[in-house]
Amino acid sequence: MDDKKNEDYNVRMPDVEMKTFNDRSSSSAPFLGRSPTGRGPLPVSSITNNPSISILAYCLASISMTVINKYCVSGANWNLNFFFLAVQSIVCIGAIIACKSMGLIKNLAPFDTEKAKRWFPISLLLVGMIYTGAKALQFLSVPVYTIFKNLTIIVIAYGEVLWFGGSVTASALFSFGLMVLSSVVAAWADIQHALYGSAQAQSAEAAAALSKLNAGYAWMGLNVFCTSSYVLSMRKVIKKMNFKDWDTMFYNNLLTIPVLIICSLLFEDWSSENVAKNFPVESRNALFTGMVYSGLATIFISYCSAWCIRVTSSTTYSMVGALNKLPIAVSGLIFFSAPVTFGSVSAIMIGFVSGLVYAWAKVREGQKSKMSLPTSQPITSASSQSSRDAANS
Repeated sequence: MDDKKNEDYNVRMPDVEMKTFNDRSSSSAPFLGRSPTGRGPLPVSSITNNPSISILAYCLASISMTVINKYCVSGANWNLNFFFLAVQSIVCIGAIIACKSMGLIKNLAPFDTEKAKRWFPISLLLVGMIYTGAKALQFLSVPVYTIFKNLTIIVIAYGEVLWFGGSVTASALFSFGLMVLSSVVAAWADIQHALYGSAQAQSAEAAAALSKLNAGYAWMGLNVFCTSSYVLSMRKVIKKMNFKDWDTMFYNNLLTIPVLIICSLLFEDWSSENVAKNFPVESRNALFTGMVYSGLATIFISYCSAWCIRVTSSTTYSMVGALNKLPIAVSGLIFFSAPVTFGSVSAIMIGFVSGLVYAWAKVREGQKSKMSLPTSQPITSASSQSSRDAANS
């Protein structure tokens, strides 16, 4: 869901057990698989062991999910966000069950009622995260949404410092400054375009555009708070629950379904007139297709992330996540005609550089920890404990 799937964090991805993996070590997997006779590469093995293809697949999965989510919530009369998120969760649960029945997922534990009760508060935080993310994406452009999503990293980092005794390095602090700067520049560019973007713009139209932006920034602020609360709270609970990554994804989506359905029935207008406005005949099939794909993208991103880490390295994966910010932002300019101004392009570039600096800082931090002898229990970042559906949102 995506945000539910957010590439802002260095996450430990689910142990996806693909049949094509053939139990190969991630550190020694060859780029191309050879046939037993040595006559040439096997097509499937060539793909599953190719680093370039794995990186491309991961980038396409994350970019397409952001674009599809924006498309689904961008209708002029769209107001059924709870329903949209419920469909995502239902599709995701169906996909997980299907993968388990086919043997692609082998480490998914049976449903436990007691664990579900203990995990339910975390799922409520997830509902807040994905709903506020959908509302923010509805009012903001994809580039601005992507830039402001970086602020979540800062809140989580300092949450770790306060709650778990973590630390923030100078290079990470520098990247945080760039993230804040990119957000300020993006907001300034958006406001300037709303007020003065068109010479023919009337004052009423400018006021309406500015009101829409203010609503988007308010929802984005709530999303940063909800996402940080979700990730940090999950860190406190996940070890006690002894959850694997697929367990986290399964319980999160399963427990959010009844909450989202109830919220949709209580707070959303299900009159025939409103349904017709939300699902116009000319785009109805495309909307439903986009909703189904958005739910499946949860699985796709987890699969591609595990694949990318297996055939490259966690360092490469971190850098790809940082680099991926640029094409996601550019996709908003291409598919949704987001305003292309000096300020918007500058904000995208600053946000892109901040992501690279942050990834570099995390890589250096990991290298230093490997070179030193442990004297105490190492602190695990909240991001490494979160599942893939923490983010993207």
